[in-house]
Amino acid sequence: MFDFNYFAPTKVVFGKNTEAKVADLVKEFGGTKLLIHYGGGSVVRSGLLKRVTDTLDAAGISYVTLGGAVPNPHLGLVYEGIELCKKEGVDFLLAVGGGSAIDSAKAIGYGVANEGDVWDFYDYKRQAKGCLPVGVILTIAATGSEMSDSSVITKEDGLVKRGYSSDFGRPKFAIMNPELTMTLPDYQTACGCTDIMMHTMERYFSNGGNMEITDSLAEGLLRTVKKNALILYKDPKNYDARAEVMWAGSLAHNGLTGCGNDGGDWMTHKLEHELGGLYDVAHGAGLAAIWGSWARYVYKNCLHRFKKFALNVMEVENRGTDEEIALRGIEAVEDFYRQIEMPTNLRELGINPTEDELALMAKKCAIGVGGEKGSAKVLNEADMLAIYKASM
Repeated sequence: MFDFNYFAPTKVVFGKNTEAKVADLVKEFGGTKLLIHYGGGSVVRSGLLKRVTDTLDAAGISYVTLGGAVPNPHLGLVYEGIELCKKEGVDFLLAVGGGSAIDSAKAIGYGVANEGDVWDFYDYKRQAKGCLPVGVILTIAATGSEMSDSSVITKEDGLVKRGYSSDFGRPKFAIMNPELTMTLPDYQTACGCTDIMMHTMERYFSNGGNMEITDSLAEGLLRTVKKNALILYKDPKNYDARAEVMWAGSLAHNGLTGCGNDGGDWMTHKLEHELGGLYDVAHGAGLAAIWGSWARYVYKNCLHRFKKFALNVMEVENRGTDEEIALRGIEAVEDFYRQIEMPTNLRELGINPTEDELALMAKKCAIGVGGEKGSAKVLNEADMLAIYKASM
């Protein structure tokens, strides 16, 4: 095992009707003038936004609103939010929605608290020295951004999708009511479950350091999400399954399942970022479409972990060689994706990149990771291109 630091300061308020506590939580963390940041019309149509503003009005907390956060959230809206916060004297950000609204709120917070262009942080040119405090009312279980240090933004000019991580951006509180996820389309629920599992799988497939307790937590989380994703596919209104998935989403990306290793692999995410940037695909679906090709490209270099995953998570039969077991584990993941109607290649994802577009994505991905990256296997631009081609 490796030495590690673990920091998860977010206060979680979990359960039915917990959104009613938002005013008390804002006051607890010093908010006096809010920017309420949200995405499309679902939080309006469901009545959630009005319930939130009515609660804030009753508590005498002032606010301004900014909607429009989209999947693969855009830098242009971040700039708009920064200017609005500065103009209105905002001192606290409240994200109402899923990962897109939360990531965008974090970026706005960085932009208000630091001089210069906020994109510099996502372009790895400098580090943030602070962030406006962020609170969350979560409506989609997927990204884990409600407890994580990470934020992913897409720059429209050049369609560049990049992530930035800083403890300054960790939310102060996260309100999690599983009932708020029941209005999600089935496709988005499946995408969310895929993303949650991938956050743990990225940390699991590592050649650098492992702990038995961390592996047990990771494997239990993965089995739980897999089980409850299948329940939700048949019974989308199942509260207990919603609750299991929602809590797993937070634990999958707050650092817990990576304690003691080298930080994980993360190349499936990096490869998907280029798909999301260029084609604006749903993040979870993009991950599912690329993972099998990545896994078959790298598994021999990380065979012990792929075998353990196959046996302990996918519960394949313990027979044959280590390689045969590992490959059956990869096949079992793809079978699971098909069961919840997730794609297993780019054509099933609904895109058909040209040779030039595949090469462009590989080039941008290599630039984004600083040349090469990976723990299961270190990948360079040629490797990235080979995986993209295999995923066709």
